[in-house]
Amino acid sequence: QWRIKQGRKKKKMSTLVELFIAFVKIGFTSFGGMSMVPLILEEMRAHQWMSTEDLTNVIAIAEMTPGPLGINCATFAGERTAGVIGGIVAVAGVLMPAFTLTLLTAVCFERFKNSTIFTRILLVLKPICIVLILMTILELLGENYVAGSRLDLPACGIGILMIYLIEKKKWQGPKGIGLSAGLGVLCYGIF
Repeated sequence: QWRIKQGRKKKKMSTLVELFIAFVKIGFTSFGGMSMVPLILEEMRAHQWMSTEDLTNVIAIAEMTPGPLGINCATFAGERTAGVIGGIVAVAGVLMPAFTLTLLTAVCFERFKNSTIFTRILLVLKPICIVLILMTILELLGENYVAGSRLDLPACGIGILMIYLIEKKKWQGPKGIGLSAGLGVLCYGIF
């Protein structure tokens, strides 16, 4: 009995360490927001912590809750992987690089302020972030609008309606999310 408990503690601690390291990598290699999503997806798959469908749900929840998308995704992904402590560890991991780099930049800012190298680095990083976001959008489109090998017409209809309401009628997020949820329940049922 005691050995079983010790084994579980070691496994949980190992998972927490892996979770922290995974989110530190995500924090160092992404630039927040949607650019984190493909990296979170890859880490979750690599460790077999979550499926693409699970991550899609996490992103949907993270988008609906207040706060930065990357932090919300880390919180929910960590919580789904290892409970509340996992959420805390994931957020600490994803924030560690930003905190470290911000501190380092603040110390050295005067030196980099007028640097052409720094400006050129940013010119290279912007297109990379755009490509990561586009790849994520394409993957999520396939996950959410294709059922089996055919288009999911109700989902496409809801998506098109939301684009219209947001772009033409200037609906705000909560109204659109509420209507989308209601239409989803009507089309697909609760579960």
